[in-house]
Amino acid sequence: KGLDLSIVIPLFNEAESLKELSERIHEVCSEEGFSYEVLFIDDGSTDGSLQKIKEINKLNRRFKCFSFRRNFGKSAALNVGFKKSRGDIIITMDADLQDDPKEIPALVKKIKEGWDIVSGWKKKRHDPILTKNLPSKFFNFVTRKLSGIKIHDMNCGLKAYRREVCKDVTVYGELHRYIPVLAREFGYITTEIPVTHHKRKYGKTKFGFSR
Repeated sequence: KGLDLSIVIPLFNEAESLKELSERIHEVCSEEGFSYEVLFIDDGSTDGSLQKIKEINKLNRRFKCFSFRRNFGKSAALNVGFKKSRGDIIITMDADLQDDPKEIPALVKKIKEGWDIVSGWKKKRHDPILTKNLPSKFFNFVTRKLSGIKIHDMNCGLKAYRREVCKDVTVYGELHRYIPVLAREFGYITTEIPVTHHKRKYGKTKFGFSR
């Protein structure tokens, strides 16, 4: 029997947030009665993230880890997560606690309304203006214009997918930012819901203006 949810979490050097993140995910899924698995994709971390995930796995076997020997980037990590997922609905989120696991039920509900992809919209962002907010606004504006897909936050890490979407769409390079655009080629439809975005609690952002 398949699972309700696979939660795919690409990460690079996020050791400090992993324990709290796993506890919050378990809490939400238990409250909602979801059967679930969590796939941590460690993208060549050097800060002991892998060790942390192994400790989490000892406490709860639903938390699994796939690990790259070096940093291959978010698309490669998501690709592995998508291929290994067994859930009917696949949720992606970032590992830095800025995405809130409490949003998972709302994303699932929206998929069950008949959408193929539900994208989170960080209406109120807690990010550095220059390195993240402005580039993100620019990216989203251009992508909206070129693709005709009317969502505000194309590259928000917090998304839900119907299982088939993740099996059909292959991502590499920087293409993870364009999954709704790629998915449309297969006839899949995307919507968005506003989600809570938290300030970064530990460490520092890995993505700068050059992205």
